Amino acid sequence: MRVAFRRHNYCLIFIAALLFFFNSGGFRAFALSIEEERKMGEQFVAQASQAFRLVEDDFANSYINDLGQYLLRSLETKPFPFQFYIIQNNDLNAFAGPGGHIFFYTGLIEVMEEVDELAGVLSHEIAHVSARHLAERMEQSTMMQLATLAGILLGALVGGEGGGAIMTGSMAAVMQKQLAYSRNDERQADQLGFKFMAEAGFDPLGMIATLKKIQKGQMLATNQIPTYLLTHPGGSERIANYETMIYGDKPLIQEKGGTTKYRQYFPIFKTILRAKYMDPKEAERLFKRELGNDPESVWAHFGLGIVLREMREYQKAVDHFHKALKGQPRSILILRDMAEAYRLMGREEEAITLLSEALKMQPRDRSSLYLMALSYQNMEEYGKAIPIFEKLTHMKPVKNDVFYNLGVSYGRLNRLAPAHYNFGIYFIKLGKVGKALFHFQKAEDLSKNDPALQRRINKAKEGLT
Repeated sequence: MRVAFRRHNYCLIFIAALLFFFNSGGFRAFALSIEEERKMGEQFVAQASQAFRLVEDDFANSYINDLGQYLLRSLETKPFPFQFYIIQNNDLNAFAGPGGHIFFYTGLIEVMEEVDELAGVLSHEIAHVSARHLAERMEQSTMMQLATLAGILLGALVGGEGGGAIMTGSMAAVMQKQLAYSRNDERQADQLGFKFMAEAGFDPLGMIATLKKIQKGQMLATNQIPTYLLTHPGGSERIANYETMIYGDKPLIQEKGGTTKYRQYFPIFKTILRAKYMDPKEAERLFKRELGNDPESVWAHFGLGIVLREMREYQKAVDHFHKALKGQPRSILILRDMAEAYRLMGREEEAITLLSEALKMQPRDRSSLYLMALSYQNMEEYGKAIPIFEKLTHMKPVKNDVFYNLGVSYGRLNRLAPAHYNFGIYFIKLGKVGKALFHFQKAEDLSKNDPALQRRINKAKEGLT
């Protein structure tokens, strides 16, 4: 209900923004500069985060961002610091927002069978950003804020509940005409994307496989065209262009060390997304079918363990994690997820034993550290939990809940000044300025003899009042 309400409000704002946009044609307009597009990108991400559920899994986000950065190595000039995100949605969709922010839907990743397919779409979107195709179509009115433009663009690109459902008639036609990439844009993006893939050691045939799957999804769609095709038209023509580049130029594509690594981890990446973000019953059915074909499949046991844990069948989950661990005894992922199952069962000591093993292999693994701190907190060993939470505050990106749990642990030890300070930071992260200022004031009143904490409080309050 909260998501539906949020999207309803978003759509109202979007309609108002569109009406303003189409009635402001008399004002002077100019193409976005790089700095303006960067700022607009920040607004775009903030609004996308409110409108959609972004995947928060550390491994999945690290995988897609590391792969994106790997593909970027052959890009000589980077106009923006690229960031890659995954949206939990079953549509076959992906799009490049302003400022180097590129989004993938879980539905599109689910139909991919090889990392080459993912690398193909990533490369294509990177090419659109590097050539600044979107910026050429987005003009900023002197009377419109970048945040308003970001909202218009978000609704136009993503379609569906987020925007496409309200874009009908002449309004949709105008926006689609303005934002749709031209054949020249697509040809350039395909050529650049082909270059990025080949130089990174991925097979460009992967992009053809993805385009065919998207086309099939379009033919099967009953309610709307997949929005990927609205901003990336001409699927058949683009397949032909790729085939010409592959079979005409006959590039020498040599697999590299990095390519092999991403190929090796791709099944794990897909397993995690399926287990954590697909409908649980559907994911359970798929993993069981995989185990029917291969009873020793490590990642099918691992995925099924995650699904059963989310369904609160903790002992069954642990049984599957144990089977997965037999095949991959040094897997930090399996150790960590099994520890989480033990923690949810209230068996904190067993969770800590597994997490200690994981941290021996990777001492700065944020997820393992966080779970260990939670275990100590649940055991009321706050003196052991606090140093770990404090360490996590210096490891980017920081989960908002790290600050909340620091506040809880300090409070349980009656150290109220740092408790209120961390609650203040937590509420800043949530955008609740009033509550943040309340806790900062409490922290300030309680920290008269702690100049260091006073300085941290004052720094945190800057710009809030």
